[in-house]
Amino acid sequence: MVSNFKHYLSQGAEQRVFIKDGKTVYKLNDSIYYATWLDYFNNLQLNNYFFPDTAYYLKGFYKQADNNTLYALVEQPFVKATTPTNLEHVKLFLQNNGFINTKNNDYYNPDLGIIIEDLHDENVLTKDGMLYFIDTVFYIKPEVFWK
Repeated sequence: MVSNFKHYLSQGAEQRVFIKDGKTVYKLNDSIYYATWLDYFNNLQLNNYFFPDTAYYLKGFYKQADNNTLYALVEQPFVKATTPTNLEHVKLFLQNNGFINTKNNDYYNPDLGIIIEDLHDENVLTKDGMLYFIDTVFYIKPEVFWK
């Protein structure tokens, strides 16, 4: 399936991104940021809950033959930024929603037990004055989250 992807867009530590069409991207994610696949799936669900305009849709899995790596294949709306993202706007938005800036571009909501990290200006885009969270890294603190 991946061999059919012709429009490579970018790559980060954990995923490769391909343009499907003008409205959608495919992402291959190896869950390297997570201890288990369940943690990764929790990340997808939390992203979809908090940021439904950039929801992930799990399409399946892909195993790369040359290095035996398993990837989740997800589809997500493609967002083209119209202006650079002001990280102070991201910080204010998250603070208004109960998140505390813990360091750099990482946040924590103590009431929900949710951590969201890596929200730099390439992972949060600004289109027509709106913030779009396209590459979130959510974690939960089970002792708080599951209460």
